Amino acid sequence: MELPVVVRQALGESAAGVSLRDVSQARGDELLRMVLLTDEEGNLQVICREGDLLDINALNKQLGRDLRVMKRREQVRVRERSGLTELPALPSLTGWPTIVDVRVDELASVALVLGDQNLCMVMPGDEFRGITVAGDRHSFSVAPESIAVNLSSPEKDRDQFHSAIRRFTSLRIQQRLEDTLELPPLPETAQRIIHLRVNPNAVMGDLVDVVESDPSLAAQVVSWASSSFYAAAGQVRSVHDAVSRILGFDLVMNLAMGLSLGRALKQPQDHPEGYVDYWQQAIWQAQSAGILASMMPRGERPVFGLAYLSGLLHNFGYLVLAQVFPPHFKLVCRSLEANPHLDSSMIEHYLLGVTREQIAAELMQNWGMPDEVCLAIRNQKNPGYDGPHAVYSKLLWLGRQLLTKRGVALGAGEEVSDACYESLGLDREKVEAQFDELVENKDSIMAMAGMMNQ
Repeated sequence: MELPVVVRQALGESAAGVSLRDVSQARGDELLRMVLLTDEEGNLQVICREGDLLDINALNKQLGRDLRVMKRREQVRVRERSGLTELPALPSLTGWPTIVDVRVDELASVALVLGDQNLCMVMPGDEFRGITVAGDRHSFSVAPESIAVNLSSPEKDRDQFHSAIRRFTSLRIQQRLEDTLELPPLPETAQRIIHLRVNPNAVMGDLVDVVESDPSLAAQVVSWASSSFYAAAGQVRSVHDAVSRILGFDLVMNLAMGLSLGRALKQPQDHPEGYVDYWQQAIWQAQSAGILASMMPRGERPVFGLAYLSGLLHNFGYLVLAQVFPPHFKLVCRSLEANPHLDSSMIEHYLLGVTREQIAAELMQNWGMPDEVCLAIRNQKNPGYDGPHAVYSKLLWLGRQLLTKRGVALGAGEEVSDACYESLGLDREKVEAQFDELVENKDSIMAMAGMMNQ
């Protein structure tokens, strides 16, 4: 396989010292990536080690700019102009100003990925330094192994939460600590639904009364039941009709809970580009958790409604971050865009000292939500969690990996071991087939999410 002509031209005389290698054979610490950034002052490109966290906030402070990752459609145009499906980390391909992270200059050799050919170019580090000699050098990356995310010690969450607040104060958030810690009260509708959940004598009429007392919620439940996803026979004329004939008591209870909690906090105006929005994420994960729970062996299955509700609320911490820590939510969004290969928990821990999962679990506990849901939300990023109600967090983790693998933009994904399926009593092939079918019906998922957003 030969180098593409445009790449050979960009390398110039250095092309002679380049060897081609399968990406899987390249060392992780020698792989580089190039990120295209832009602001009102113009475009530039930054080069760093592929696995490192690009601290875009630190870079902006050093440059005195407000850079963010270039929108995807603009990136596509840049690639099309070069005739490449992906841009290797070669500055001359765009001709824009270049910033190289100082950690790159420490490498004895570097590897530049060539995109869909699954190949990379390997060259000596001094050759690459010669190619990028015109680029400015700055320190703006962080090795992921230096970021110790708290995945398995929830007893430390409260201390970390207070530590994060102190960090925000030092960053000049102009609020008293008590004001910053003020979280919204549990919405009245959600309070009434929780009371129904713990009442063994609750009947369908009680739930219908709660839903009908909230006109907006009632309209959404009826719209939901009328959607093509459920293919209801005949027109859905009332909340009672939706509950008794289409959706059922348990599903309506959890939908109503998710909707009322979601409306307790405003949807943020800013968001990380490239990710699906809050309600789409909620529906994807809720459907996934429900499917996986239903496929588990009888006798081992968790409560379907709690699995579904855990999925529906799995990303609630995202809304809390946006409302409680608005000055720093923007930093989180920009960093997620610049580091799509890293999980949000690592980025949030690095920037804030606390993750959305920790914050949401704390809030859910304060609200008196079921332990199963609180623990599922707190431990959903930790597949090794084996404490109380671990099955719910494992379902969220597995569902996320299966969806991410199929192109649903929920963030960075991980490989799923056979042991994970075995621990849940699931057949990998059957689960994969079921998720293929789920993603094929994405239009229905989008429609359902749209109803939640109304």
